Amino acid sequence: MQVPIEVRDLEVCIRSRRSVVHALQGISLEVGEKQVVGFIGPNGAGKTTTVHVLLGFTEATSGSAKLFGEDVRHSIARRRIGYLPELPQTYNFLTGRELLHMAGRLFDMKGAVLKDRAAELLELVSMTYAADRKIATYSRGMMQRIGLAQALVNDPDLVILDEPTGGLDPLGRLDVRNIIATLRERGKTVFFSSHELSEVERVCDQVIILVAGQIVAKGPVAELVPAGESLEQFFIDSVRKMQNREVGV
Repeated sequence: MQVPIEVRDLEVCIRSRRSVVHALQGISLEVGEKQVVGFIGPNGAGKTTTVHVLLGFTEATSGSAKLFGEDVRHSIARRRIGYLPELPQTYNFLTGRELLHMAGRLFDMKGAVLKDRAAELLELVSMTYAADRKIATYSRGMMQRIGLAQALVNDPDLVILDEPTGGLDPLGRLDVRNIIATLRERGKTVFFSSHELSEVERVCDQVIILVAGQIVAKGPVAELVPAGESLEQFFIDSVRKMQNREVGV
């Protein structure tokens, strides 16, 4: 079986003239097929660095990272994934529909197949009404929606989302939860980071908590979080324990 995400002893050191920042300190994790996994941590914990290693944007100092059994340093490893960055940036002179058509052509989609796929995704993310407007006119929430549609254009087996509910109102967050649930039902794997811990608790099969470049907890929410306690409180306690350990308290 090909594991969607497999990370072993991953380290990333960022060097400057005066110092070395250990962004990731030997983390190991595994994300299985058809799982929805929340990757959470405070700002600066190393979540985006981890995602960038998986996407081939950042090179690891040591350790290994694989997608479906392929080393992430090889472009073939990314053929089965879709990615939504925290702040989607794209061509503002295109319409939403044109963006999806362009993205589809990058995956050799064309003709009626591409047209139907774009229409399906616009409906999925509730953007049909604005499909033929210039992206320059989109709000932050609309950018998140069209960015999510673009991430799904190739029908990926693994979807990596960085703060997918950023900029969305409560109805928008509900829509994203429903989309994630739909992806799970279709046999997809979803790996996403979020500061909206109530959203994570609602949709995730498992969570991974990263603090200061180290994994401090991972597993199903029901097994990690004590009865009667919220994921948010468990998260806060985990972060504080790690921070106290760092300063020797």
